[in-house]
Amino acid sequence: MNMKRIITYILLLSTLLGSSMQPLLGAEEAAVAAEITADAEAEAPAFTTMEEFQAMPLAYPKFMVDNLWILMAAALVFLMHLGFATIESGLTRQKNTVNILFKNVFIISMGVLTYSVWGFNAMYPGDAWSIPGIFAMGSPIANGFEGAAALDSLTSNYADYTYWSDFIFQAMFAATAATIVSGAVAERIKLGSFMIGATILVSVAYPITGSWKWGAGWLDSMGFYDFAGSTLVHAFGGFAALAAVLLLGARRGKYVNGQIKPVLGHSMPLATIGALLLFLGWFGFNGGSVLSADPALVSLVFVTTAMAGCAGGLAAMFFSWIWLKKPDLSMALNGLLAGLVGITAGADVISPFASVLVGAIAGVLVVASVVILDKIKIDDPVGAISVHGTCGIWGTLAVGIFGGSDFSFTTQLIGTLSISAFAFIFSLIVFGLIKATVGLRVSEQEEEQGLDVGEHGVASYPNFQPAVDY
Repeated sequence: MNMKRIITYILLLSTLLGSSMQPLLGAEEAAVAAEITADAEAEAPAFTTMEEFQAMPLAYPKFMVDNLWILMAAALVFLMHLGFATIESGLTRQKNTVNILFKNVFIISMGVLTYSVWGFNAMYPGDAWSIPGIFAMGSPIANGFEGAAALDSLTSNYADYTYWSDFIFQAMFAATAATIVSGAVAERIKLGSFMIGATILVSVAYPITGSWKWGAGWLDSMGFYDFAGSTLVHAFGGFAALAAVLLLGARRGKYVNGQIKPVLGHSMPLATIGALLLFLGWFGFNGGSVLSADPALVSLVFVTTAMAGCAGGLAAMFFSWIWLKKPDLSMALNGLLAGLVGITAGADVISPFASVLVGAIAGVLVVASVVILDKIKIDDPVGAISVHGTCGIWGTLAVGIFGGSDFSFTTQLIGTLSISAFAFIFSLIVFGLIKATVGLRVSEQEEEQGLDVGEHGVASYPNFQPAVDY
């Protein structure tokens, strides 16, 4: 086995296990290692069978690492759905916990399958646009590959990852938009009505706006930039949620005689676990969006993501403490998420210390947005509209401010407003039609009793005391 092949596999292990492998390289080996990355990039994919590709000494190990990272990132994004489930249930009342958890299980299950039968090919149409740059019909993903199709889809002929990795990573994103809506409409929406609306949002609306940028549509041709989805995922979900909330109305007892009555969540430990799980998952959300295991870029994205999230948490802590006179944990948790949403559009092009500023501004904005929405009687139990909608717009605009001369603030503004407006109008129509037909809101009695019993016939925290006291 030649020296380059030995070094290649050492570097492969180093990538997977960390820098502890580097002492294995002496001076001569280190010199060879310095050439490996450039050689791997330059090595032409001159192969006609899968076996030939796998035997390539430089290209295949790099491909394996890149593909493995995309799959690991997809798993981290999947973990975010557990984070959403726990933060939403923690910030709402005990009597609605089963309902919240059920919706989140439905969303990820529905999201992956609808994205497979329609959304993926609608969002990434290639040359198959129905209306160029604006709309493409969806179709099912491929069911398998053989021969030349396998080489084109499962090797570096396709990308730094396989077709399957591409699909599953993007599918994890798709379901997130509906999860954002779930938290905002919690505690008073009919389960069936939500399921219908969420399915239409994920399967139809999300791929349309996603194609405008990530599918090389009209916003992409303008130069609009959204690295991992401050607008395409978060603002989309936030403004879809706003439309649904306006149609649904506030929870009973939230606004009485002009007064705002706090409706406290039942478990701050659950909410905190959820926020920190989301933070963890965000490393996959943003880090995976590099679409390779490029060491410099992935590590930069991890740093900007972490610094923005932490800055958002601190800013929200102290700003809410000053404004509301008490240190508010729920505001701190939403501040963490606000900072993460804020940096998502530019995590790869904004410098680490600029990311602190982006996150801190997002942390202040989320507190202000939550308070203002409450004052104008828009009831969002978990702050989803503020975290994802308000801070999604801010994060997208921040690329035009901090991303350098390659990015236009005006283009960023056009892009984020276009997608936010489309999501709002589409959601208003969909949930409006649902409201006019099957109804959108549970009865007053069911809302008072709790959706766990009313919709599911089970309590989330049953009393296990014996029926007869001895």
